[in-house]
Amino acid sequence: MFSFFSRRSAEEKVLTQFLSGIETDIHSHLVPGIDDGVPDVETSISFIQQLQDLGIQKIVTTPHIMMDRYPNSRTTIDPPYQEVLASGKVNIPFRFAAEYYLDEEIETLMQQPLLTLGNNLVLVEISFMSAPPQLHRWLFELEAQGYQPVMAHPERYNYFHNNFKGYHQFKDWGCLLQVNLLSLSGYYGRHIQQTAEKLLELNMIDFIGTDLHHEKHMAAIKAITRNRKLMKRLDQYPFRNRELTHAQ
Repeated sequence: MFSFFSRRSAEEKVLTQFLSGIETDIHSHLVPGIDDGVPDVETSISFIQQLQDLGIQKIVTTPHIMMDRYPNSRTTIDPPYQEVLASGKVNIPFRFAAEYYLDEEIETLMQQPLLTLGNNLVLVEISFMSAPPQLHRWLFELEAQGYQPVMAHPERYNYFHNNFKGYHQFKDWGCLLQVNLLSLSGYYGRHIQQTAEKLLELNMIDFIGTDLHHEKHMAAIKAITRNRKLMKRLDQYPFRNRELTHAQ
């Protein structure tokens, strides 16, 4: 069991390093100008440095790949990512993977190697309106190609809130689950918070991520340090972020 707190530090330092226990943030949007995340290199650097101040030791950032809105690929992601590195102001490992939107285009995208979080883990998301009928087939095809799908923020899919069988089905299909840190704080609303809490209680969550996009997210993340109950809960849950060994 690891700790979200640095137990050897003074209380004040604990509050500024409260994310140290997860070690690696696996969900964020810090490649500038290519999706709904940070708009420029300066903001990207600032957020990376602030996450480091909060205790994050590694970042695998995950720009959207949603072909009808954000038609990204390694080719579009790498140049702005390299600009961030070229600044010389990033002092922790900072790599990119992607957050893949599951629709018909995923079958085409799978014809080339996908961008992984590490350990062949692929971060995926689905519509906030309804689950696609082909979801099982797409997850099966990902697994058949040797990938382990990680479903991003399942607590935010409202259509599962009154049907937890959907969450159990994800697990039955071999899908890992990643909760958003801010969901547990109530940032997205009470129903999402309650669902996130229940998923934790059932030990169904595998990973946690910031899903950091903009300044309001950063401010809300920092505000968590005032929520001692949540801090304790995060401290006690065995998130698997530290298990990541390689990022592509």
